[in-house]
Amino acid sequence: MERPGVVKEGDHVTVTEGELPSNYYYTIDPSLAMSSNIPFRQRLKSREGDVVSIEENPKGFYVTVVFDEEDVAD
Repeated sequence: MERPGVVKEGDHVTVTEGELPSNYYYTIDPSLAMSSNIPFRQRLKSREGDVVSIEENPKGFYVTVVFDEEDVAD
């Protein structure tokens, strides 16, 4: 995330999945933040989650979202 304040802890968010040749990546809608590359074996089943933390460091803001993967069918 590049700008502070676009999401906050406790927000419920949706993500869009993108596919690369050997990985997936996820974007918090509407293009608020992007994940790092995620290996195929760690693909998300859920597309909704809750923001649990936002940390700032010299590279930018890091958003942690928790997804409920147990209730989603394969």
